[in-house]
Amino acid sequence: MRISSSYLSLIKLGIGHQADIPAEIDWKAVRTLASKQGLAAIVLDGVKVLMEKAPSSLKGLDLDFKLDWVAESVVAYEQRYEDYRKTIAELAAFYKENGFKMMVLKGYGLSLNYPVPSHRPCGDIDIWQFGDFKKADEAVAREFGIKIDNSHHHHTTFDYKGYLVENHYDIINVHYSQGDRKLEGILKKLAVDESNFAEIKDIRVYLPSANLHSLFLIKHCMSHFASAYISLRQLLDWALFVERHTSEIDWKWLCGVLEDFHMMDFFNYLNAICIEDLGFKAELFPSGAAVDKKLKERILADMISPEFSEEEQPGLVFFRRVAFKYRRWQANAWKQRLCYSGSRFVAFWNSVWAHLLKPESI
Repeated sequence: MRISSSYLSLIKLGIGHQADIPAEIDWKAVRTLASKQGLAAIVLDGVKVLMEKAPSSLKGLDLDFKLDWVAESVVAYEQRYEDYRKTIAELAAFYKENGFKMMVLKGYGLSLNYPVPSHRPCGDIDIWQFGDFKKADEAVAREFGIKIDNSHHHHTTFDYKGYLVENHYDIINVHYSQGDRKLEGILKKLAVDESNFAEIKDIRVYLPSANLHSLFLIKHCMSHFASAYISLRQLLDWALFVERHTSEIDWKWLCGVLEDFHMMDFFNYLNAICIEDLGFKAELFPSGAAVDKKLKERILADMISPEFSEEEQPGLVFFRRVAFKYRRWQANAWKQRLCYSGSRFVAFWNSVWAHLLKPESI
């Protein structure tokens, strides 16, 4: 618990919030946890605040250890981020030359909400091309000789200059329930909006509208939480997005959609953690129903250290992969009851059938 308390305090300090100064910090454990969750640079921003406000709290933080940590995290993150931006700009420029528009989902747009954008780790490049994904994929394959992978649901993938690009033809995976197909229809109506964009190296890169991003982020977090886990970095993505865009979100509309799709309970718990444990202002979020404190603490603890901690081993044969996913699904039953109103087993077999349609996705 001490590690969790120190970790949360350093995150809050790293994003500019007030926090209790930890009396003692296990620096090795905090570093390991922060690196695993993609928050190493944010935590180091918190360490910087401690150096200014409470240097005595840094006892035990060896200088060589800190320098190595900075090089591994901050320097590496910032260099990777600049390359990430450059790659996104190159892709967008290529698509523009060939008559396509490119919207970036999640990653880059979310980084712009962080105090230091380059301190959010960057990974895959998720894109949406306003319905033109097939022709766009053909142009990429023709121009660069890149093989397009069609083995996944709701997007194709290809490797471009060291990045995995996920080219979405659906915003979310629609193969698990009828509700997901209905939700996809709402998301696609929002995804025609071309009024939101950023300029990278004089190249226009489209970004989701506030309403599209808010609904997509909640659904994305909920799906990952119910099936496996989400980290505090994913929660920070949501909280910092709200902090920057709360006035642009149609909260009445969003809460109505979440009610219709049984997502309000999960939504209220996420917001409660943002306010009570990460120090975000309550007025940024819509007032929700009171949450159960014990369940909220369990959700937070699972974000820091998942209850089901078994990792899927690479190279498992088909049936062993299925067995692993079933064990994980059963262990996460409490999460699924929070997130879904229908039968857990119907949802599980829908998932199995969806994977059987595309076995490489298992």
